[in-house]
Amino acid sequence: MKRTSQLPDNYGLIAQVDLQKNKKQALTVNAAAAVIMVLMFIPAALFVPVSLMFDSPVRLIAMMVSVLAYLILHEAVHAVAMELLGTKKVRFGFTGLYAYAGSSDYYGKGAYSFIAMAPVVFWGIVLLILNFLVPYEWFWVVYFIQICNISGAAGDFYVTLRFVKMPKDILVRDTGVEMHVFSASIDSIKDQEETE
Repeated sequence: MKRTSQLPDNYGLIAQVDLQKNKKQALTVNAAAAVIMVLMFIPAALFVPVSLMFDSPVRLIAMMVSVLAYLILHEAVHAVAMELLGTKKVRFGFTGLYAYAGSSDYYGKGAYSFIAMAPVVFWGIVLLILNFLVPYEWFWVVYFIQICNISGAAGDFYVTLRFVKMPKDILVRDTGVEMHVFSASIDSIKDQEETE
């Protein structure tokens, strides 16, 4: 099942992800984001001096404006992915920590993975191409957005990897700030309770 607006009668809640309220989940995601940032920053800094970013106020301003635009465009790609699967209404918001696109629909495992990973893949390719096209002095403007793209997707990586381990029949409802995972399998509920 790719998407449905109604939860089947035989489905029950097996897991919940709430990166706002669950401190352990939030710490895991934020630690992963920090590690990704460092792993992307250090090798690039060995080849292209970071000082190039600060040599020109124009580049610095361009980078800041681009990062803000990227945050909106990242969520827009989530929304497009949802709409491609048939979602009629996507809600957008900002919690103070996270920007989000959410829906009241339920998505199958593969469909939800597509929604979660669409922005990092799409913008990853676009930004990689741009990094090869821009002049050397503009490398860090584009690459910093790429760092935000990959590290900012830590939450998307987290839920995708977590949901891969769950039963094939799961349905995920992502309201934007939290995800509820449902399954028809009673055994999977016991398995999930043991891993929580």
